[in-house]
Parts: sequence; structure tokens; C-alpha cells
Amino acid sequence: MSDTDSFIEEVNEEVRRDRLFGLLKRYGWIGGLVVVLIVGGAAWSEYRKAAARAEAEALGDAMLGALSEDTPEARQFALEDVTAQAPTARVLLAMLTAAAAEEAGDVEAAVAELNAAATLPEVGEIYRQVAAFKALTLQAETLDAATRRQQFEALAQPGAPLRLLALEQLALIDVAEGETDAAIARYQDILDDAGVTADLQQRALQVIVALGGTPDTSGAAGSGN
Repeated sequence: MSDTDSFIEEVNEEVRRDRLFGLLKRYGWIGGLVVVLIVGGAAWSEYRKAAARAEAEALGDAMLGALSEDTPEARQFALEDVTAQAPTARVLLAMLTAAAAEEAGDVEAAVAELNAAATLPEVGEIYRQVAAFKALTLQAETLDAATRRQQFEALAQPGAPLRLLALEQLALIDVAEGETDAAIARYQDILDDAGVTADLQQRALQVIVALGGTPDTSGAAGSGN
């Protein structure tokens, strides 16, 4: 590198430094603001984490306190006074409240809690379906068969997490309406499903026999064991 080139490079470097210092002097507040935002953001994140932990702990303590009451009525009333913000916590609280209400004989309140949980859009589908399924089973004596059938059919769609349990409920409706062949066919569908549990499989076998049918276990889950 020639002396001229070296001199030019030094001048350029000096110019860059002067421009940088000038910009920092002129707009230095931007750098300060960035630092404040970074530090503030980290502090806010830690605050939110701590607040979430505190909220979860308080909710857990409130639930445990309510569940420790001596009677179902007292547990129901105590749980109704508990509030939850997070969607999943709200579903859990609704299910606990519904269970206490059912135990206390207040089926209407239990159904209301479960139906509210079943319509929460922020929670996973499985939570909504469990709540809806439980609400329907509690209304076996109060909701007309056509409505229950329609709603259980929605829960029995292929791939639905509660499909087999919903099919069982549909079969029970068939039995109640004298549709024996339809009930046997539904129970056979349950037996043929690879996802059937041992308990549900046993119930299906027993009901098919009780209805005068002959269960086909050739394709049933676990038939080769």
C-alpha cells in the first residue's frame, strides 16, 4: 500500500469516527432508549412469569381450599367463588365445580358449568369435547333423545377423541328406543375399533349378548391374545 493510500484510509477512518460520534451526540437518545427497552423488556418478562406463577399458586390454593370443604354443597359454593383467568384453568375449574354440583344433586348447575366450558374457544378441542360429553350424559333423563343423538353423533365423528364413548351412548339410545339391531351394530363397530379399551370392549360384548346378538370377535382389538 502506498503512502497516499494509507493516508486516504486514515482520513476515511477518521471521518467515519467523526460521523459516528456526531450521530451518537445527535441521536444518542436512541441508543439509550434501546438499552432501556431491552432491560425493561427483560424485567417485564420476568415480572409476567412471576405474576403467572403467583396466580397459578393462588388458584391452586383456592381450589384445594374449596375441595377440602366437608359437604358437596359447600364444595360447590366454594368453587363457584373461585375465579380463573387462563383458559385451561377455567375449564378445569368448571369441571371441578360441575362434579361438586352433581354430587350435591344440583344437576342443572353442573350442566351449566360444563356447557360453558364446552364453548370456550381458547382451549383445546379435547377439553371442550370432554365437557360436552359429560353434560350430555347428565341430561339422559331431561334432554330429548333426538337432541342427545344429534350431539353424540357430532362427538362420534371419525378421529374424534371421544368417538367410541359417544358410539356407546348412541347405542344406549338405540336400546332405549327399541332399535336392537342398530344398537348391536354400533357395539360391533366399537369391538372392531383398534382403539377400544379393555373395559369398553367387555361392556360391548356383554350388551351384544344381552340383546340376543352374537359378537364377532374375529376382527376385534386384542382378539388374537
